[in-house]
Amino acid sequence: MSTGPSEPILYIVPTPIGNLDDITQRSLKVLNEADLIACEDTRHSGRLLDHYAIKTALTALHDHNERGKSDWIVQQLQEGNTVALISDAGTPLISDPGYHLVNKVREAGFRVSPLPGACAAVAALSASGLPTDYFSFIGFLPAKSSQRKNKLNEHLSDTSTLIFYESPHRILPCLVDMNEVFGERKVVLAREVTKTYETFLSGTFEKLIETLEEDSNQQRGEMVVMVQGADKREVSASLAGLDSMIKSSLKYLGVKQTSALLSEITGLRKKEIYQRALELSE
Repeated sequence: MSTGPSEPILYIVPTPIGNLDDITQRSLKVLNEADLIACEDTRHSGRLLDHYAIKTALTALHDHNERGKSDWIVQQLQEGNTVALISDAGTPLISDPGYHLVNKVREAGFRVSPLPGACAAVAALSASGLPTDYFSFIGFLPAKSSQRKNKLNEHLSDTSTLIFYESPHRILPCLVDMNEVFGERKVVLAREVTKTYETFLSGTFEKLIETLEEDSNQQRGEMVVMVQGADKREVSASLAGLDSMIKSSLKYLGVKQTSALLSEITGLRKKEIYQRALELSE
């Protein structure tokens, strides 16, 4: 690379999430000058590279081969080669492969250098109208409704704006489960961000469900769901109520039994109740 004295580096390179113009000049330079580009799908990424006439060799790195392929990429770095990691769209590692690779490369003593660029979660949040000073990125939820609701319940008391990714075929059941767990909170659905049919829908869960049921076109494309965080005053009141329940239960049950019982009653995680019960029992 021209950035240094032939130092082997793993670059983390964001790619456009829809509009091919959304790539930085530095990203194009790195992709052009790298010895190798690791990507999820060589055919998908090949179209982007062809668009910019980038001829760098590609190798596939995805969920099913990442652990094994990471060793091979470390070997490439050991041989003095520079590698660029990209995903199908957006910033690598954000609900995409790359975690094991980055750890392997860092453990091997090589530099990992991130480039700024496109990220669907950040782009959608910036235009959502929801608070942006404090947010939590959750990513994709489980496919099964019961598991999905368990995951949502873990964030029921989170006062930050919650950001989720969801696929078109699961968006309706996902919104139904969110409505059951979160109730009357403001929600914003960003669809096809940066693409031709970019759409932002906002309101209550019930309103969004009705809109999607009436217009199946609104169920197409990549989805970012953003949910208003819990009200701080309600959370404080809820925690006070939980403390009261724990104290009452501890009069008759041990810490372990109390956490199991109240977890079933409240839907809160047993581990959190167990920790609070320990504190109150001291």
